[in-house]
Amino acid sequence: MDITDLILDEHGEQRRLFLEIDDLANGGDKDALGAVWGRLRGLLDRHAEAEERFFYPELLKLGHGAADSDSAADETRDAIKDHNEIRDSAAKVDEQEVGSNAWFKAVAAANKANGDHMAEEERQGLSDFRRHADPALRDRLAQQFAAFSADHLQSVKPVDKDVNAYVKEHS
Repeated sequence: MDITDLILDEHGEQRRLFLEIDDLANGGDKDALGAVWGRLRGLLDRHAEAEERFFYPELLKLGHGAADSDSAADETRDAIKDHNEIRDSAAKVDEQEVGSNAWFKAVAAANKANGDHMAEEERQGLSDFRRHADPALRDRLAQQFAAFSADHLQSVKPVDKDVNAYVKEHS
């Protein structure tokens, strides 16, 4: 197993669920829209928490910066900030009536925040980690990530993190 593969697999699932919401938009089935959003919201929250517990602390120890990032600390600060933005934008979706124009606008904002984050993470942090983490570590972290994900299928409580405190704690 490899934690970077698990992360990429979940990125694909997130993209697919946003597309599923688009596919359901014209049908007017608010129950279906709400159910898909609930699944996606839980995945977004759980995924961010799993990365923050298992991936980013190790990236801070091993990474050097990749692509357009100067350091693993920069990659991590930006990722934690992005996770906070994704949590906040997802919370705004929950404030709207499912299926309303305001709800779809909030979903689009969450999709943009998440899409921007995934693209950057794939280009920077995941690439940096693949270059510097040995296969045994990648496997061990994948097992922890998978176990956490299985134990938290119903999601985790979304809690914004202090970006600088997070980096300091895990550096």
